[in-house]
Amino acid sequence: MTEPILQTRLPFAPWMDPRTARLPGILPVEGDDWLRVDDAFAAQMAERDRLIAAKPERVLGLLESARPAAEELYATVLARLARTPGYRLGPTDVVRPDGVAVPLDPAQPMQTLGRLVQEDLCIMQKQGDEHVLTAAALCFPASWWLTEKLGRPLIGIHVPVPSYDGDVAKRVQRLFDAIRVGQPLWRANALVYRDPTLHQPRRENDPRSDRRGGSYVRSERQVLLRLPQSGAVIFSIHTYVVRIESLSAAELAGLEEARL
Repeated sequence: MTEPILQTRLPFAPWMDPRTARLPGILPVEGDDWLRVDDAFAAQMAERDRLIAAKPERVLGLLESARPAAEELYATVLARLARTPGYRLGPTDVVRPDGVAVPLDPAQPMQTLGRLVQEDLCIMQKQGDEHVLTAAALCFPASWWLTEKLGRPLIGIHVPVPSYDGDVAKRVQRLFDAIRVGQPLWRANALVYRDPTLHQPRRENDPRSDRRGGSYVRSERQVLLRLPQSGAVIFSIHTYVVRIESLSAAELAGLEEARL
């Protein structure tokens, strides 16, 4: 079995904070804390490189209508990396903190971004009354399949998640409408997994059956950020996977009580 890619511990246990323990659990991002580099950076980025090379049709998606937003996101991320310790930006490539040089290809914005940062990046754009998934670099899906979701609105993306009912869907849509430029928001989730694999695509008709008895906690830090020119909302996902024994006694007790 391949050695799992893990962080040493969770920076935040969402089930321990009443503000984040219930849906949607949204908080403002403090400062410029949008993209992160953690202790699993090198291993996660090597896995991203592998997936993008081997399975681009599984992990990358871009509707042509979303290209202007994708190009704006590309420029936004590069500007952020220019002030991020460990990155070195050149005219033709970016050297990541792990020393890997990634060629800059503005014609392939999602592919390039997928190799530059730990976060998965999804572009949501307003069409009618709902926000629709129009582009993504999604290397580490947690039990969903990008090709099934691309071009679908929020409620369609979350089918068949039981907790994402009509009332929550309406509240989340109102939240997306209210996101302001320069004021990103974040939330976090957590689930117990038996399998620590980062790339876990799963079709809608193939629900998870390993929700109990796992030895790993998988948590996503999700940030919502509005781009100023296109008005698109960026949904970024930083994935943490840790061994359950890395949790504190209080976190473990809370996890058991929450029955995640």
